[in-house]
Amino acid sequence: MDKKGKGLNTICTHVGELEDTHYKGAVSPLYMSTSYAFDDVDIKRYPRYFNTPNQEGLCKKIAALEHAESALIFGSGMAAVSTALLAFLKAGDHIVLQQTLYGGTYNLVTEEFDKYGISYSFTEGWEPKDFEEKIKENTKVIYIETPSNPLLTITDIEGVAAIAKKHSIVTMIDNTFASPVNRNPIDLGIDVVIHSATKYMGGHSDICAGAVASTKEHMNRIFHLAKNFGGSLSDYTVWLLERSIKTMGLRVKAQNENALTMAQYLEGHKDIDAVYYPGLVIHKDHELAKRQMKGFGGMLSFELKPFLDASLFQKSLRLIKSSMSPAGVESTVLSPSQTSHFLMSPEVRAEQGIKDGLIRFSVGIEEPEDLISDIEHAIKEIKKGTKATF
Repeated sequence: MDKKGKGLNTICTHVGELEDTHYKGAVSPLYMSTSYAFDDVDIKRYPRYFNTPNQEGLCKKIAALEHAESALIFGSGMAAVSTALLAFLKAGDHIVLQQTLYGGTYNLVTEEFDKYGISYSFTEGWEPKDFEEKIKENTKVIYIETPSNPLLTITDIEGVAAIAKKHSIVTMIDNTFASPVNRNPIDLGIDVVIHSATKYMGGHSDICAGAVASTKEHMNRIFHLAKNFGGSLSDYTVWLLERSIKTMGLRVKAQNENALTMAQYLEGHKDIDAVYYPGLVIHKDHELAKRQMKGFGGMLSFELKPFLDASLFQKSLRLIKSSMSPAGVESTVLSPSQTSHFLMSPEVRAEQGIKDGLIRFSVGIEEPEDLISDIEHAIKEIKKGTKATF
């Protein structure tokens, strides 16, 4: 189906779907075979080549959602990140990365790139000038993540893309927290878009996957490395992910609304020290987020007052789950210092503003009043066991 002129939910539902020509079923059939004919065929299909029927269909859907020419799906978000980066970097090259990154990406760069002879620089801020200051003669890639994990900082995508184009540098973005529902970075000048499809694309906390979308030329380069790395996705998971994306537009819009409601509630709470959410007027990047996003996303972070124990708070929640991976239909919380950014040193976390008491809140599709009631209960419970004077 041609993506031209189709609305978001129509793309989510129909683009890339496979026709059940035998039984006329309403959903894509699942092709479980890992071995296909090689003679008298137009395409030699093999799961590691990312071209089984279900893989091809899902890639078309993701490309359409990100306004890209082509896409690939991977076994995890980090498989997508590592393959995309190493497709454009070799020994002697240099990369500029945003200061605040997902912990896994940070670890990949700081723990592995030296082995490959790839040098790197982290920015000291999020302004376009901060990126330009770090560019060297051998810089090949600029990598950004916005909204960032876990403090929800917003980077000027168009500004960074303009600088990169001036210096003939490839730009990459982790678009996971925004999702294609809230933003399409290619329309803002970015070359390569990366997702942990485990998150909003999957949306039900039961799929692990990654995705990359770009031009056919860039994706061909990524494919040739990907088939050697072997980070493909099983067809059953591909089928589940295609099913999940059908409702992504509806889910994410509901999460956008709930997250704004919860951020406003937390901002006005006497026991909350700080709230990080780009939808709040008080957020330092609020105007920038309004310019480049269609919605502010379902993710926020907050800090309790210092006399309230963040760990006990999370254990006292009854409805909101304490869980590592975000963006499901259920609301979850975690401590970044103990999970996503645990491998960072305390000094690096401090530099990035990630306090030990910071709580990342992935807002689901529940009724906001139920989430508020749960938070009120948890705060009341930990106050009972706190000797501090309120």
